[in-house]
Amino acid sequence: MEYNYIKALHLIFVITWFAGLFYIVRLFVYHAEAKQKPQPEQDILIQQYQLMQYRLWYIITWPSAVLASFFAFWMLFFTEAGKFWLTQPWMHVKLAFVLLLYLYHVKCHQIFKQLQKNEVKNTSNFFRIWNEGATIILFAIVFLVILKSAINWIYGVIGIFIFSILIMLGFKLYKRIREKNK
Repeated sequence: MEYNYIKALHLIFVITWFAGLFYIVRLFVYHAEAKQKPQPEQDILIQQYQLMQYRLWYIITWPSAVLASFFAFWMLFFTEAGKFWLTQPWMHVKLAFVLLLYLYHVKCHQIFKQLQKNEVKNTSNFFRIWNEGATIILFAIVFLVILKSAINWIYGVIGIFIFSILIMLGFKLYKRIREKNK
């Protein structure tokens, strides 16, 4: 019974963590685009985006990441079910994707810090592509958890690459449509 409560809390904070990651990068896109606007519009927009980024990052995203990790650790190391899952090969692959998620989060934090100083080092197009990183990681983790198979993860990785290519093609199509409508 305790395991299900911990699992529910873990899932809630994973969802809010991903929501924060998806939206923060979207704000990075808007920030980069605001940098191209004329004054005083640029200053007004950037100030607002910096405030929104700050609140999202420190009130939702970071606390969600910490709490999702806390409940995952509790679930894996202090419950019988978790100890069993740790012996499964698919869980090792899943944890590798979770490590990749942490690296993605840390890189987002670096970008966040730069943008808080209004140092825009990337284009809005870069951020649009970067935003898909969390989507790809999410797909990989969800499929691993649902399928619970280390053998099927090979097919999953192939599927992720195909999915990534489709996202890139969709992005290029969207970019063409946006440029055509300007």
